[in-house]
Order: sequence, then C-alpha cells, then structure tokens
Amino acid sequence: MEKMPYRPELDQIAVQPSTGHITTTDWQRQLPVLAGTTVVLRELRTSDAASLFAMLTSEEVSRFISPPPSTIDGFERFIAWTLRQRSAGLYACFAVTINDTAIGIFQLRQLEPGFGTAEWGFAIGSEFWGSGIFKESASLLLDFAFDTVGVYRLEARAAVRNGRGNGALRKMGAVQEGILRRSFYRNGEYHDQALWAILADDWHDRNILWDGPVH
Repeated sequence: MEKMPYRPELDQIAVQPSTGHITTTDWQRQLPVLAGTTVVLRELRTSDAASLFAMLTSEEVSRFISPPPSTIDGFERFIAWTLRQRSAGLYACFAVTINDTAIGIFQLRQLEPGFGTAEWGFAIGSEFWGSGIFKESASLLLDFAFDTVGVYRLEARAAVRNGRGNGALRKMGAVQEGILRRSFYRNGEYHDQALWAILADDWHDRNILWDGPVH
C-alpha cells in the first residue's frame, strides 16, 4: 500500500459506512490487541504521533511510500482519520509497538465492499529493519485479516525498485502476479509496481506447514 489512502483534504469529507458483508463488526468498534513475542499491534493513539513522526519521515523509510505527514500535528490528524475510517468499517490501521512505543504501522483497507478483496501495507522505522519485527507483525496482521475480518484475497503493491519491500512480501508467502507499469508517482517520477497477492487458502495452508511436526 505505497499509495497511502489518507490525504489531509479528506479530513473534511464525511465517511460513508461499508454496505457489504463483514464477518464481524467487533473490530469496527475498537481494534483488538494483537500480541506477539516481541511486538504488540494495537489501535493508534494521538500520543503515538511524535514517535511515528520520528520513525516514518526519514528518507530511507518514506522513499517508496506516499509522503507521510510532515509534522507531529499532521500525524495527529492522520490518527484521527484512521479512527473514523475504522468506525465506518472501511480501513484498519495498527500501531506496531515495543514496550508500548509506536515504531511503525500496518494498514488494511477494503478494495471491494465487505473486504472480500483487501489491500495491506506497512512502514517500520529503519532501525528495526532486519530484526524480525516485520515478520512477526505481518503474521499478526494477516491472521487478523483472514480470520477476523474475513478477507479472501489480500493484495499489496511495492515499487519494483523497492527490493526490501518486495523481499518482505515474498517471505510472507505472497505471489507476484504482475507489474503495474508507471502506477506510482513519487519524487517527480513514475515507478513501476509489483502486484502481490495472498489468498486465505494460501495463508492457512502455510500456517499448517509452519506449525506442523519437525522430522
């Protein structure tokens, strides 16, 4: 999800609730807390704005995503927008936290009413790259998407030149289905994007293999 669904001008637009079938509406009232071994994914809070500003606005993190908010106040407005979108059943955004400090975000948004097809995206502070934080957080998010929200097809897009992002998606079992030519505009140029997808069946089969006996 390199094209961030949030834009400041959307703050003034009323949100229309989803009209499609959703497996459960519990997450629309408040996101669940998803606890891993090292990280906890939880609802964003206004108090996360300063740490997210510090983590996500560096050049190396923001290079291949839509420009993040440029101020702490901008992140506070973004967080308020995520809560409105979640209440409408259109979008979910988790803070990735260590010791309750936000170090990144994972996002999930519907591509069709009812979340049968959805898109996910992520951004994590560069100091945590290569630490295993991504894989643990992604596993929590994917379990939430497939088992709680009821997603069947989960897509992701990553600039072809974003080797780290594409590698991360491949490690999670995503299948590259094609190239979207000149589909992402950033820093004055258009970038090709790889289209990735994971199906619910793929994810559940993969988990069986991960959890199976070791011979």
